Amino acid sequence: MANLSFIEIIYWASAIIGGTLFIFRAVLFFIAGDVSDVEGTDGFFEAGDVDISDGSTEIHHGDTDLSFKLLSLQSLTAFFMMFGIFGLAFVAAGWDVIWTVFGGAAIGVFAMWVLGLIFNTMIRLQSEGTIDIENAIGETGTVYLTVPANGSGQVQVSVQGSLKVYDAISGNKKKLATGEKIKVVGVVTGNTLIVEKLI
Repeated sequence: MANLSFIEIIYWASAIIGGTLFIFRAVLFFIAGDVSDVEGTDGFFEAGDVDISDGSTEIHHGDTDLSFKLLSLQSLTAFFMMFGIFGLAFVAAGWDVIWTVFGGAAIGVFAMWVLGLIFNTMIRLQSEGTIDIENAIGETGTVYLTVPANGSGQVQVSVQGSLKVYDAISGNKKKLATGEKIKVVGVVTGNTLIVEKLI
């Protein structure tokens, strides 16, 4: 350690401390499912998204679906770990000090972004897994794609606070045009709703 430059000491400290905390947090997550630090309101960037799964489409209005939690504790540990590791690699490659800093920081930010994306994907999947389509019964919505008298279309309904698009059939065998208001009266096999025109 005595032969290390000041910048190398910083890189080593970042790699060791960041790596240790990152591994510790990762172990906690896989053992206890600890994702509290990425479920808060510390997201750096949020954007709307349309998510398709299990025959339905979940529509988010730019509030929580794709929040990249870049400032979460786990993301910060990933930043310092990668900053240190790649900083040392760039020093060993003979880069100028300033470029090792920029290079390490860039890799660190990229690691934060990737980790945020992974965690948010996992959280979204967990959230989707708790939605019970039976809760759509009694809810009102609009026709998204025309529901023919003897066929299926799609309707847009809010279920458990999430606006979703489901396959639907007409309960009274009457055609429902796009944009018409409907009410969910039942559920058939899978994620198909039985709907009728809202009077």
